[in-house]
Amino acid sequence: MSLDAAVVGASGFAGGECLRLLADHPKFDLVQATSRRYERRAVGYVHPNLRDLDLTFTDPDDLESVDALFTATPHGVSMGRIDDFRDAADLVVDLSADFRLRDPAAYDTYYDGHERPELLDEAVYGLPELSRDELPGATLVASGGCNATVTILGLLPLVEAGLLTPDDRAVVDVKVGSSEGGASGSRAAAHPERSGVVRPYAPTRHRHQAEIVQALGCDPAFTVHAVDMVRGAAATSHLFPAADVDKPALWRAFRETYADEPFVRLLGGSGGVYRYPEPKAVAGTNLVEIAFEVDPDHGRVVVFSAIDNVMKGAAGQAVHAANVALGLEETAGLTFRGLHPVGAP
Repeated sequence: MSLDAAVVGASGFAGGECLRLLADHPKFDLVQATSRRYERRAVGYVHPNLRDLDLTFTDPDDLESVDALFTATPHGVSMGRIDDFRDAADLVVDLSADFRLRDPAAYDTYYDGHERPELLDEAVYGLPELSRDELPGATLVASGGCNATVTILGLLPLVEAGLLTPDDRAVVDVKVGSSEGGASGSRAAAHPERSGVVRPYAPTRHRHQAEIVQALGCDPAFTVHAVDMVRGAAATSHLFPAADVDKPALWRAFRETYADEPFVRLLGGSGGVYRYPEPKAVAGTNLVEIAFEVDPDHGRVVVFSAIDNVMKGAAGQAVHAANVALGLEETAGLTFRGLHPVGAP
């Protein structure tokens, strides 16, 4: 038995990845893709990798009734149309930031307020490694932000093991590709401006910091750089725990948290060209790679984590969460291993 699925905002990068995943998903039947700008155009007009699909963009105001609706819209759209979305689907998986935060005051601080704060407690954060027990039967899922996702996954085991506490100093630096800016990104995301740069664009108070604090109970200093790649987010987290931490303790923490996780790879950092996580190595996949080192000279632990921001940080996470919410095999449609060698991710 297949489930009908649709994607709102399907002409964007995350929306296109949702289309790709759903088109090949063994349990979903992709029946609708919406876009105001490209209405009546074939999806392959925008996404050349999907030229084989017999599907055209439709008006987002004319939603079909489906089992699962994936909304890949700019911030503010979903909260304004959430009643329409929920009328159209049993499960709504929102890829924007509209329902990620439980505290309405956080939207006043990091965004421009919230139109439907009464729904924030109902929404389930869509990162299965963090919220798996809350996802089954959920009807509103908020997929996590890519910079938050790569940071949370790197630090979660240390928080759960008590090796990183709210009193410990932590500094996180994230490098992210241009696709984070979306298909209609600003001039700063254009190739002539982006090429060759390592540009800090959110030195402090990045919006995704609110998700990190909510998920981990810790508030690391957080900076994001735009770099010369298309796909990918890589976090380097510098932690200064009050107590000494050695490698065996770190291995125990990561293995206990991620022993049964299908999309987490722990790297030993022992050798080879790709001994530490790199976005290039996970391009196109729903995987996160994580490694760590101990710096006893400075009382520091360094954690490295890398994802494909459009997949694990957006569409892949959304489909993974939908699988869990609907009681499907959680790896369904997400088993692509990645490629090597591969060009800039």
